[in-house]
Amino acid sequence: MTTEITRLEDSRPAEPRIGDCRCGCDLDALPDGVVVIDADCRVQSLNTRAAGLLGADAETLAGTDARQAVPLQDLEGRSWWTCTDPFGGLPTRTRITETLLVLPGGHEVFLTASLVRHVPRGPVQQVIITLRDAKARRRAEQKTSALISTVAHELRSPLTSVKGFTSTLLRRWDRFSDDQKRLMLETIEADTDRITRLVAELLDVSRIDSGRLELRRQPVDLPRLLDRHVDGLVAAGHPQDRFAIRVHGTLPEVWADPDRIEQVMANLVENAVRHGAGTVTVDLQPGAEAGDEPDEERPELVVAVSDEGDGIPEENYPMVFTRFWHSTRRGGTGLGLYVVRGLVEAHGGRITVGRAPSGGALFRFTLPAGAPEHVV
Repeated sequence: MTTEITRLEDSRPAEPRIGDCRCGCDLDALPDGVVVIDADCRVQSLNTRAAGLLGADAETLAGTDARQAVPLQDLEGRSWWTCTDPFGGLPTRTRITETLLVLPGGHEVFLTASLVRHVPRGPVQQVIITLRDAKARRRAEQKTSALISTVAHELRSPLTSVKGFTSTLLRRWDRFSDDQKRLMLETIEADTDRITRLVAELLDVSRIDSGRLELRRQPVDLPRLLDRHVDGLVAAGHPQDRFAIRVHGTLPEVWADPDRIEQVMANLVENAVRHGAGTVTVDLQPGAEAGDEPDEERPELVVAVSDEGDGIPEENYPMVFTRFWHSTRRGGTGLGLYVVRGLVEAHGGRITVGRAPSGGALFRFTLPAGAPEHVV
């Protein structure tokens, strides 16, 4: 009799549980929503994240019909339960691959499911559904689409120019004077340089986002690097008195990738020339931030680039270093400052934006001073 009673007790259906499952794991510790459904298609257990996505209380959903508790539809409005039939179908199925579905109210989620069979090819005893909010991935997809759109737009103009001028020169070479040919070739060169810069920016964005950016550190003479870059801008036609480089105190030794630091400085100085006005000033000084005394334990080099233009509105400061941000005067891909921030942070520094005393934009970044540990 005792044995019979024990068997009867074991055959009773388990009480619905919230936040755990039969294996004893804590479902609430998982980052995604999890719903465990028994063989009778009733919610056996679910975690807090799943209840939040479903917009109901976990205790209310436990024990209810899963088709009512988790009313999933595809993007065409068809019921996921009807189309997929998780408790039927091929007896060899063990999982359902990720699918984008919609909950009531238009909330999009990515669903994956495991079909638990106690014996191979046997009936499904449990369906374990995992729900993940689709907003983050949707935002990532939108950023990718925006990047593709921006790249296509930026490539179209120079490629059209290159194609037009090369075709014209090939077909009518003898009809143009030497000066006209030179002008066309110079235009082609400028447009190919623009394409090269765009490709370089895209590669940098990819390396920064994936953490694959490599730095070749060596001692960098920043004042000399700046002088060389300013000389190049003057040779390109900008007046010498448009630029001012000021060194305050004795600068600490900085080990950095000279090509990357030159890229940072070129971007900031050329942005000030293009979008600002008046004198473009570059200040170099030791210390943590402007006005701070040098920190002997953590020495840094502070570089500030400012102009005398209208500056950047304060409400735009949080967006300046994001992808595709442009000032009111459009130009370029909007990736330059995003790359600048990535390069500075890869060196262990920080970069901020603010308003200069002259009223223009002020970009300030820091670089750790001293030789790397492997050199000391």
